[in-house]
Amino acid sequence: MVAYHDDEWGRPVHDEQRLFEMLCLEGAQAGLSWATILRRREGYRAVYEGFDAVRMAGWDDARQARVLADTRIIRNRAKVRAFRDNAIAVLRLREEEGGLTALLWSAVGGTPIINRFARLAELPARTALSDELARALVARGFRFAGPVIVYAYLQSIGVVNDHLLGCFRHPESASGDAAASLGWTGQSNPPLPD
Repeated sequence: MVAYHDDEWGRPVHDEQRLFEMLCLEGAQAGLSWATILRRREGYRAVYEGFDAVRMAGWDDARQARVLADTRIIRNRAKVRAFRDNAIAVLRLREEEGGLTALLWSAVGGTPIINRFARLAELPARTALSDELARALVARGFRFAGPVIVYAYLQSIGVVNDHLLGCFRHPESASGDAAASLGWTGQSNPPLPD
């Protein structure tokens, strides 16, 4: 978890395959801890052939049954089915709208949202942005893409940077050059009103 926090979480991602992988893994997390999914990430990568959406979209029911029996992943029928549906949806999105990169990063004008929270208790579970993007993803056929999952996804891929103030990964703690190299500039992401 420390290496994930230090090296991955909150860093801007623009690679389509990585964006697809993280969307699937965040969906797999539903009802579980991120540590559970992170421990199985290499198993997921092996089972899902590096999250190759073209291959996954073409899997028939027999292949899906083999995946469901594989102990390297969380064997949840709805989540396994959702991964194939998400592969189909992401291929359509790539063809019609430029993919996840275009959809997600255009929602923030290409600039990561940098929040200024001092305590974990301040972090929202969802925001107006995650609500909007969840609706957009679901409308395009994605599953396990509700507003809470999407907010965690946005954090993981660096569309939103929720490193706490004082954390060495928060842009205000990083030197100017280090912050720029990580793609961090400033805009804020207000949580939903109570």
